[in-house]
Amino acid sequence: MRDLQIDWLQCFVATVDAGSLSGAAGEVHRSQSAVSMQIKKLEDAVGHALLLRGPRLLQLTHEGQTLLGYARRMLDLQAEAQAALHGESISGVVRLGVPDDYASQYLTPVLKRFAPRHGGVEIQLDCEQSTALIPRVQRGELDLALVSRDHARRGTLLFHEPMVWVGSPQFDVWTRDPLPIAVYEEASLGRRSAINALALQGRRYRIVYNSSSLAGQIAAVEAGLAVAVLTQCSAPPHLQRLGAEHGLGPLAPMEVAVYRSQASKGNKAVDSLQQMLVQTLRQATLAAP
Repeated sequence: MRDLQIDWLQCFVATVDAGSLSGAAGEVHRSQSAVSMQIKKLEDAVGHALLLRGPRLLQLTHEGQTLLGYARRMLDLQAEAQAALHGESISGVVRLGVPDDYASQYLTPVLKRFAPRHGGVEIQLDCEQSTALIPRVQRGELDLALVSRDHARRGTLLFHEPMVWVGSPQFDVWTRDPLPIAVYEEASLGRRSAINALALQGRRYRIVYNSSSLAGQIAAVEAGLAVAVLTQCSAPPHLQRLGAEHGLGPLAPMEVAVYRSQASKGNKAVDSLQQMLVQTLRQATLAAP
């Protein structure tokens, strides 16, 4: 196999992150045809097709997904070396908010990429529900937040997160009438989603557990007190996914967005982290197995 050139890897990763050749062209400051050519050179070098391209779909092949992780690491290492030798040093504090649901699944890979590039930036992390994070961003108490957005103009959309009903396989709670449910606080989008789905079915329910804590929701389900609605990424594998066969209807997905305060405009540290959040998470579903 031939050596892998940085230009080829940059075009490959940019195309995955942007979701299209045209989107990648703006990121790497090349024409769309030049980006396509660089990816073709990379595919020739590794001896495999890396991307399947359709009119509205860009999908990684198995080999493309394998290479993607290595490509990101190689580009991160190059950026780290350039910053250490002659790059602009970015420093400061970024106040970041994220719900418990999204912290480990989505924030961890972002911070793993961000830290080596910007070691002079301190991140102060607050974990709260989206309903609490959004007003804190509006007041300028937080610079950025990863949130389930409450309307279509809130922040920059990254992806859609499925919602699932969960119950304990040790208890057939879903057979009870009225249905006992555990819910988040009153303003929670997850709570609204659960209640709306039950209302559409005409199914009776009663709230038996109310908490803003993800751990609390899971504990209530594990104890056989109730069923609950969780984001798919936060639902533990030992809990049973429930659906139509259990008398529970479908749930609308959450729109996950990055939301930024007006007060942080012009802050280079916040600029860098916001860009990393968008690049890493916008195509999360594209890069998933």
